[in-house]
Amino acid sequence: MSSARDPTASAGAAAQSRRPAATLVFLPGLANDAEVWADVRAALSQVATPALQPLLDDARVSDVHARNPTLPQMAQALLDEHPGPLLLAGHSMGGMVALQVARRAPARVVGLALLGTTARPDTPEVVQLRRDACAQFAAGRLDVVLRANVAFAFHPEHASNAAMVARYFAIVRRAGAEQLIAQNQAVMARDDSRPHLAAIDTRACPTSVLCGEADGLTPPEVSREIAEGVRGARFEVLPRCGHMLTLEQPAAVAERLAAWLALAASPR
Repeated sequence: MSSARDPTASAGAAAQSRRPAATLVFLPGLANDAEVWADVRAALSQVATPALQPLLDDARVSDVHARNPTLPQMAQALLDEHPGPLLLAGHSMGGMVALQVARRAPARVVGLALLGTTARPDTPEVVQLRRDACAQFAAGRLDVVLRANVAFAFHPEHASNAAMVARYFAIVRRAGAEQLIAQNQAVMARDDSRPHLAAIDTRACPTSVLCGEADGLTPPEVSREIAEGVRGARFEVLPRCGHMLTLEQPAAVAERLAAWLALAASPR
């Protein structure tokens, strides 16, 4: 029996060992911060396999949306600040930024989880709604807009949950009027990402698309559109959930992200 080693297999193993580890980056939505991912991250640590724990321990929450004026600049800042392969989990505006990153550096994005987001540009009607909201923010009427937004952001069951809604208000108030205006302006100016979805290769970049069944801001049809545009993407609508799915159903979100990470972080 020959004991000769296959040089091709050895070279492949060596290449795999030299491949840099991916960084998991969570991207919050508009006027949101790390708190919107806190419950999901805690649940992930409970349901993920031991092999994923180092990845979770080293994960980052990005705030590029709070420091840059446009989505392309946010995407470039994220690439500059996190070298190497990237696993991106983006909610709402964070999903828009994640798609921008994938467009700019497809070879570096090795996994995408897109939660409650859209690849579409704003319609003229939505642009006007955002402009009206920005005028309210500038006039000091932030809470007026937030109260009107609750019915669109949460499943009816959670819209009546005073503690959950108060937590959401506190997160957005931390951002403040200036950030609300700047981030809305960035979102209004975004282009159409739909023509770029087909370029995402799920063999190299496993992609999971999640949304809440009662999402009134990015309804399920826009998430389905992303999943249909990215061939091979996984798509799921979460019950009893609206737009703020990381606050509303963190355990369910963590379960889906653990399955996505098990695939996306595996050697390919």
